Amino acid sequence: MTKRDTHRVMPHKDGGWQVKRDGALKASHHTSTKKEAELLARPISRNQETELQIHGKDMKIQRSDSHGNDPFPPKDKK
Repeated sequence: MTKRDTHRVMPHKDGGWQVKRDGALKASHHTSTKKEAELLARPISRNQETELQIHGKDMKIQRSDSHGNDPFPPKDKK
C-alpha cells in the first residue's frame, strides 16, 4: 500500500489550530479556531489532491476526506 500525501487540521502546541502537511517542518496556517483551520485546509487539500484529516484536541482523527486519487473508491463509484 502506498503512503498517501496528507494535510492535517490539528491542535497547535502553543494554542489554537494548525494546518500542516505531513513531512513539513512548519504549519502552513495557524488559526484561533478549528473551524477557521478547516476552511483554509479544504481548498488546499483539493488543489493539491491530498488526503485531509481533521483531528480533535485529543489528536484522534475525527474525519478524513480524500481529495486525491483514492486507492479504494466505493464500489458504486467504479
